[in-house]
Amino acid sequence: MPGHMQAAVLEAPSKIAIREVPVPEPAASDLLVRVAAVGLCGTDIHIFRGEGNYNLDPLGRVIPLEEQPQILGHEFCGQVVDLGSRVKGFQAGDRVMLDQGLSCYSFGRNPVCEYCQTGDSHQCLYYQEHGITGLQGAMAEYVAIPAVNAVRLPRHLSFLEAAMSEPLACILHSTEMLEKTSARYTFDGPRRIRSILICGSGPAGLLFTQYLRNVRRFDGQVIVADTQEKKLALAGRFGATTVNVSQQPLIETIRELTNGERVECLIDACGSSQLFEQVPWLLRKQGTFLLYGHGHRGKDIGILNLVQFLEPTLISPVGASGGFSPEGKPLTYSRAVETISDGKVNVRSMITHSYPSLDWVQRALTEDYREPGYVKGVVELLKES
Repeated sequence: MPGHMQAAVLEAPSKIAIREVPVPEPAASDLLVRVAAVGLCGTDIHIFRGEGNYNLDPLGRVIPLEEQPQILGHEFCGQVVDLGSRVKGFQAGDRVMLDQGLSCYSFGRNPVCEYCQTGDSHQCLYYQEHGITGLQGAMAEYVAIPAVNAVRLPRHLSFLEAAMSEPLACILHSTEMLEKTSARYTFDGPRRIRSILICGSGPAGLLFTQYLRNVRRFDGQVIVADTQEKKLALAGRFGATTVNVSQQPLIETIRELTNGERVECLIDACGSSQLFEQVPWLLRKQGTFLLYGHGHRGKDIGILNLVQFLEPTLISPVGASGGFSPEGKPLTYSRAVETISDGKVNVRSMITHSYPSLDWVQRALTEDYREPGYVKGVVELLKES
């Protein structure tokens, strides 16, 4: 193995440098993986722009990028090139996608914490996350990660598509929380959810739409609202009724589509603080409000006053938590890989920008994501023949 590798290092807000850094040394239970493809996530953009930093010291102090630069990238897959001495069940050349979150199972803890016991792996008491909490992410040529976090990929599934497994796994976890937590209106109970409004037609909104239609087989209204016509066109292809809020007033349109009743379920997939001002006129009383988008800024918390009067069920899912196989494998990620592999969710049509090297990351996070036609960017570091 080479002693050094290239990595896109975030040295300060909005400043990435391509550096030579040491190749990580795999521990006894680790795989060393050659990164094949890494998705560019909205969280990457927030961290890149200095709007979020989840690298904290033991006292909860944010560690500035200038003090500890970060290598981002948490949606990734690749090829095994080396194995730790205690790893079984893998060999060099295996194609894998990775759960970037380290839980009790990743650390080999016994007994596991109460959150890992209940399958809430991304709330683990000892949780760390590659590309998010300061651990080296996948915007580099190699990553060392516990073998238990790896899910083997079907041969026919491309690396480009497999990189979308992590965001889809987050949608699986969010939908499961929606099904378990919704109080008054449910998918299968006496008071059924008839209309779902998804605000945002980015990757999350499009994955929610496809999962609800093709996997959950929801046959009610799925309404997707956004300002970008090209993204809305994709949502329409996936079975949604679309609303371009730059041309149609959202509140009035929702009233018309629901015969004045409003929606039983509202999914925030855009992270816009302005949405909170509209919630009281979009969501039915005692409906469910799923907070998937993050980064709400610019609004006083007092706007929640009218939302609270609805007595809503508020759900705030994070990551791709899920149970574990008897071997400690992350089941949510395995299901996400299967769902994409089986063609139930079309991720390739969502990948609008593919980049051939890490040199493009700065431009992608600075300029490209603002383009009207941009939905999802993926960096391909290992081309398949």
